[in-house]
Amino acid sequence: MAGLWRSYQVLMSKHPWKVQILTAGTLVGVGDIISQQVVEKKGLRNHNVKRTVKMMSIGFFFVGPVIGGWYKALDYLVPGGSKTVAFKKMILDQGAMAPCFLACFLTITGALNGLSLEENWNKLKRDYKDALIANYYLWPPVQIANFYFVPLHHRLAVVQIVAIAWNSYLSWKANKM
Repeated sequence: MAGLWRSYQVLMSKHPWKVQILTAGTLVGVGDIISQQVVEKKGLRNHNVKRTVKMMSIGFFFVGPVIGGWYKALDYLVPGGSKTVAFKKMILDQGAMAPCFLACFLTITGALNGLSLEENWNKLKRDYKDALIANYYLWPPVQIANFYFVPLHHRLAVVQIVAIAWNSYLSWKANKM
């Protein structure tokens, strides 16, 4: 395990943006697998591989770039590493980014699942509030710790590791018709 971590560190130092995006996509996919196998209890025969690929694509092309870029912007907007700074970053993250990100995530998932504009809007109205409330139970303490203890280039990975459970929930919520 230590060797795997060292390899990850080396790759992260050489290609931070690519590794962050690959990590996000992979872990969003893992979240979908857990959702299908543990939450929805589909079994391997009924596993929807196409859905997992869609979710991974959202991780690669949306989650990784958006969250990675957000963390860079947040460090620029609120520089420093004190507890107060970490709290300010969490407030911005949860007050500004989380609501927008969640709406976009659910909308993108709906579109990739072939929902019409009206169906997607109705699904968003049905699921958004519950998902945002669940977000506020999980993410504020995680983000304070992330902003206070974790260097910028590892924040996306740390969040995505915690987010395996969150991604499982979001995959279930986003794919529940």
